[in-house]
Amino acid sequence: MYAIQPETPGAAPRTAPLPAQRSAAPAAGFAVVDVETTGLGRTDRVISAGVYQLDEEGEVTDHWYTLVNPERDPGPVWIHGLTGDQLADAPTFPEIAGEFAERLRGRVLVAHNALFDWNMISREFSRAGLHAPVDQRLCTMVLARDLRLPLPNGKLSSLAQYFGVQQRQAHNALDDARVLAEAFRPSLHLARSGGVPLPLQSCVAVTDLGEDAPASPSRASWTGAAYRQAKKRPPCPYPNPGRWEDGSPLVQGMRVAFTGDTATDRELLEDRAVEAGLHIATSVSRLTSLLVTNEPGSWSGKARRARELGTPVVGEDAFLQLLREVAPHPGA
Repeated sequence: MYAIQPETPGAAPRTAPLPAQRSAAPAAGFAVVDVETTGLGRTDRVISAGVYQLDEEGEVTDHWYTLVNPERDPGPVWIHGLTGDQLADAPTFPEIAGEFAERLRGRVLVAHNALFDWNMISREFSRAGLHAPVDQRLCTMVLARDLRLPLPNGKLSSLAQYFGVQQRQAHNALDDARVLAEAFRPSLHLARSGGVPLPLQSCVAVTDLGEDAPASPSRASWTGAAYRQAKKRPPCPYPNPGRWEDGSPLVQGMRVAFTGDTATDRELLEDRAVEAGLHIATSVSRLTSLLVTNEPGSWSGKARRARELGTPVVGEDAFLQLLREVAPHPGA
């Protein structure tokens, strides 16, 4: 078992689309990161951050943790356990941005589902008028897949269990970062000993802050009930014409699902699909016309279900091309 000296999550001090570039030679080291947030959308905010700094061999050199006052509702308290009262006296993101930046500078950002963490972090820096000093990120979900680890799914808990790493406080940013750091080190060694290139991906600063969205609740109304749910869309006016066939255009009414990393913001992709007359499917079933993913071999539930059902799969770039000429529904 690979072990890092355990830390007590609550004891940490508060301190004021591009294609994957597969390489075996990252920067000077790694920053293993986890952030907890008020939700999953563009207007949601970071409420805590944990960073474990690793050298080139994956050995821990330092760690850091902070709460962050989002100046709004804390979101799903039942998941992350952080209430409005706990966050009221925490520093705001601009107050910790300098320290956070130094923890990331010159390192590859490592996270589990790295696109999400990168997008949340990058937006916070953009709101503060700053730029997150990160050039590359590495998703441990993708690395585990490339290593062909026999995991039942892509969850952090499954990766931790495979390497014998004990989770002490799930959805605590410091403990999740510790767990991931412990699991990343043997993954790194396996990749290097097996000649598997690291799935490094370029980081592009996120500037779509969603400022046109409704204003966030005031501090006086901070409750878990205000957690922003997934965007609700009107029902598609066209019946499902069936599965998409390679070489044919998309047809209005087709049910399209998305999963995994996309260079284009997911919400924007879905908006464009809806405007073209397509139906956004939140899961994959026998009725799904098409799955859009840049990682067709991933362990996501949608990708696995698509493989089981033989659902057609295309990448993001191909989907954007198909969106240019969506055929009218035959009954329109």
